[in-house]
Amino acid sequence: MRRLTSDAGDAGPGRRAPRTGGGARLVAAGGTATLCAVTLTACGGASAADADGMTTVTVGVAGNIFDMPIRLADANGYFGKQKLKVKYVTTTAATGTSALQSGSIQFLNDSPTDFLSAVDRRVPETAIAADGGGNPLGLIVSTKFAKAHQLTAATPAAQVAKALDGSTGGSSSANTKGEASVYLKAYGVDPGKVKWVSLPSPAADKAALKSNQIDWFATSQPTPLAIQDTGDGVVVADSTKVKAWSEEQAGYGQVVVARNSYLSQHADVARKFATAVQQATAYMNANLDSATVQKVAAGALPGVSASVIKASLPQVEWPRSDAMKLSAWITTMTFINSLNALESGQAIVSSDNFTNRYLP
Repeated sequence: MRRLTSDAGDAGPGRRAPRTGGGARLVAAGGTATLCAVTLTACGGASAADADGMTTVTVGVAGNIFDMPIRLADANGYFGKQKLKVKYVTTTAATGTSALQSGSIQFLNDSPTDFLSAVDRRVPETAIAADGGGNPLGLIVSTKFAKAHQLTAATPAAQVAKALDGSTGGSSSANTKGEASVYLKAYGVDPGKVKWVSLPSPAADKAALKSNQIDWFATSQPTPLAIQDTGDGVVVADSTKVKAWSEEQAGYGQVVVARNSYLSQHADVARKFATAVQQATAYMNANLDSATVQKVAAGALPGVSASVIKASLPQVEWPRSDAMKLSAWITTMTFINSLNALESGQAIVSSDNFTNRYLP
């Protein structure tokens, strides 16, 4: 893999440009072409156009706040204008890349950590849009811990960090543990002095917090604010207070990814998908408090109160343009390497790993 060489937003020199064909790839005349149109795995996982001229694609989403541009693109008709129908599959860090490579999904709304982990393993996939910036994390302490240390939502980040020195923290992923550690180090607190308790999920973190088995944990919004909303904890640090979690210092927060073989065979579909998602992020950038955005978020995050959704959405930096730059990827790479979350311990990204060619 080539190392960082330029600040170009496109695929860069030396990369074979994806072919720009429409619909399913024709492999032979007559009946074989028809078979190719309906057999996903035989033709790179693409969906053929329906009788109404619409093409159905499947996208992997995580069921969190970063899904909003894709959900909004659907609700506002941006996909429809591109003659696309979208189906959703909920994926995790463990399943997203494999689902993409198997062809069960055509696009994946992926975290940069998971994407760079795939790049590190030489998985043949490419980022085609960046639809969110920064890390919308919340660090929540138990009500008991907050009372003992006189912590509130307004307590300065430095004071909160010092209160966490020697405390018991929950960790349900190497990523969030690393992000919490970056925050602590920024204020002179040694993460090694924290008593870390490994838990299987944010839901398990929540249960341990409520029973006072741990003093705090960090995870993506809206979970921390939702816990605070029920009175079971206090969010004492978030991306608006912790500079290390901001887009400026952490880089990209979410990217749209597709496998290289799909992009080579279905560039037109990729262009339509990326165009619709960019329209949605631009709308969110300008209309975050609108009833439309709030309604879509409420539908995508069932059970989360309107006030929590309203407080969570601004913690992502929604871009006007989904175009990517190598300089921003370098920032992202540096941040992710600081988390020690990758198997190799060192991510390397180049202009071969992302492209803006599918954006308008």
